[in-house]
Amino acid sequence: MQLESLLAGVALRAPLAEQARGLRVSGLCFDSRKAGEGKVFVAFVGAKADGRAFARQAMERGCVAVVSELEAPADFEGLWIVVEHGRKALARMARTLYAAAAYAIRLCAVTGTNGKTTTSYLIDSILRAAGLTTAMVGTIEYHVGEAVKPAPNTTPESLEIYELLEELRQIGGTDAVMEVSSHALELGRVWGMAFHTAVFTNLTRDHLDFHVTMERYFAAKESLFLGQEGPAPRVAVLNADDAWAHKLRLAETTEVIWYSPSGQMAGERVLRAREVETGFDGLRMRVEWKGMQHPLRSQMVARINVANLLAAFGAGLAHGIAPEVIVRGLEACKAVPGRFERIDEGQPFLVAVDYAHTDDALRNTLRAARELNPGRIITVFGCGGDRDRAKRPLMGLAAGELSNYVVLTSDNPRSEDPLAIINDALVGLRRTDTPHVCEPDRERAIRRAIQEAGPRDLVVIAGKGHETYQQIQDRKLDFDDRVTARRILHAFGYRKEAHA
Repeated sequence: MQLESLLAGVALRAPLAEQARGLRVSGLCFDSRKAGEGKVFVAFVGAKADGRAFARQAMERGCVAVVSELEAPADFEGLWIVVEHGRKALARMARTLYAAAAYAIRLCAVTGTNGKTTTSYLIDSILRAAGLTTAMVGTIEYHVGEAVKPAPNTTPESLEIYELLEELRQIGGTDAVMEVSSHALELGRVWGMAFHTAVFTNLTRDHLDFHVTMERYFAAKESLFLGQEGPAPRVAVLNADDAWAHKLRLAETTEVIWYSPSGQMAGERVLRAREVETGFDGLRMRVEWKGMQHPLRSQMVARINVANLLAAFGAGLAHGIAPEVIVRGLEACKAVPGRFERIDEGQPFLVAVDYAHTDDALRNTLRAARELNPGRIITVFGCGGDRDRAKRPLMGLAAGELSNYVVLTSDNPRSEDPLAIINDALVGLRRTDTPHVCEPDRERAIRRAIQEAGPRDLVVIAGKGHETYQQIQDRKLDFDDRVTARRILHAFGYRKEAHA
């Protein structure tokens, strides 16, 4: 492909140099380690590094040009193209490079503060039940057909997304489900992508260290429904019980499917939950749509999943899938890693690991735990460092109000002092009279909670969910709440096989 064709539609800050005319290119990269003969290196400023620092290395490895929104370093020799926005330029060029995949694959986006991962897993299960070959891109991992890859970001860079879509196209795939984070929308990682369906789960306080205000956070989410240079979604699946969903501006061409977990919103285009029953073995309900009721028995535990199940049901309808097939797909989906995931080693109490790391998510998780009618709820939680400090006392208050005993510990303290983070959360926790202890060492905290539990109690280990590491200063240490909980249960003499 010629460089001029690759740059078609990209906003340039200066005319192309004569040496760029007729230049043939073989591909794109934004990581100099993936540079190669004939590629174009896109040097944008990341969270931790300035891509310009690696431009010379990329050229030495065979790249023929550098694209950046910043001027070239004074000592750079070679073709340097200045654009208005680095990530948007990458997204536009990647779409041009992988045009076949961009047109062949139907995209479904899931956005919102809570529930994105579970809803994505459920939608993927529905699509597979319909006989489709799919890809899924999200917080825990990326799937392409049957292949599974680790997920460094909830929403990867645009080039990586298109590479995954091309892999899917080559194996005959047709549909992809993506978690789309507010960071990805704000930074331009999905710029110009055409989404068939966009799902909005909810909006609660999170990421204000990045967005600063709720209004700006909402605006980032809303941009998905207006279309970021690309067309607006054909179908929007919206949570009728969330006030922010009613504020979304939508294109006139976008069809809307509402879903109401409370069952309170009426209307022909509203999915409603009826006769919800929860238990340790999952939940049962009836899904009402256009006057028909569809019985559903999910393996997922906790009422918080009612909203996720309805959102996925709506996405299935948006894709033209019959309700009975949708139900089959939902019932086939087991618990999502780190989302109220049971740790069962035959102990006489329940242990659940959950990713809840905002005050709203923690409150929802603990309310769902209460509906299971345990003896006591014992909650282990911490707050992340280098993130929105204002949510820490709110998390402490949520834990105190909805737990019988709290063990306050570290999450990912990052560059902050773990004790300072704990003190921030204590401000809210001490507004309640709930008994609590502070234990900065997360493994000791989990041990303390399990040791405290008696028959029929429920231990909720919140905050890290599926994560397999703990970030302390500049060290990324191996740490998995699920593995740790099992190891502690084994140390106390519990092993599932011994109770078979």
